[in-house]
Amino acid sequence: MEAIASSRKTKSDKRHTFDAQSYLASGGAARKLVEYRRSQKVYSQGDPATDVMYLQKGKMKVSVVNSVGKEAVVAILGPGAFFGEGSMAGQSVRMGTATAITPATVLVIEKKELSRVLHAEHAFAERFMSYMLSRNIQIEEDLIDQLFNSSEKRLARTLLMLARYGKESHSDKMRPKISQETLAEMIGTTRARVNFFMNKFRKLGFIQYDNGALQVHTSLLSVVLHE
Repeated sequence: MEAIASSRKTKSDKRHTFDAQSYLASGGAARKLVEYRRSQKVYSQGDPATDVMYLQKGKMKVSVVNSVGKEAVVAILGPGAFFGEGSMAGQSVRMGTATAITPATVLVIEKKELSRVLHAEHAFAERFMSYMLSRNIQIEEDLIDQLFNSSEKRLARTLLMLARYGKESHSDKMRPKISQETLAEMIGTTRARVNFFMNKFRKLGFIQYDNGALQVHTSLLSVVLHE
């Protein structure tokens, strides 16, 4: 009898195994896969906040516009990012606009469905919380960077982040190349200043252009570390 009970328990455990990656890779109940063209908006500032998004492929820009029409880019997201999560914290409308920088594939998860999975599946909840905590740390670092560093250092740090410095042992390429207008919005300066510093970085060998892609070398870190 004990052997039978153990066998049933094993089968039950296997039957209820939850694969977070498979869940995020496919559509299903209360979640759907949506393809977006380059420059297409996923949602706009002020839209009802009813879903949370998971970026499967492509790159996404999240921006905010103030009352006088000035836009600021608050995040550039890559594959594996959650966004629109403010709906889970009680936001009834979108606080910013999410726009595809490249063709993108997004998993749109209804708020109630995500809440159910977070309560039912501990491994998924840990993954979601880990990402949110990492994003919060990133936001704090960005704020400190904005408050205390020069626009040159802010640009260098942003380029290294976009090239995913620290993720690979060698310099990386940014595809597609982020426009100077977007970089200016991200670091809070003018396009003219960004252009000046980009030319300076190129002459010093910190960056280079290769077949339309911007290659960022790890030597650019010296700008960030220089006092």
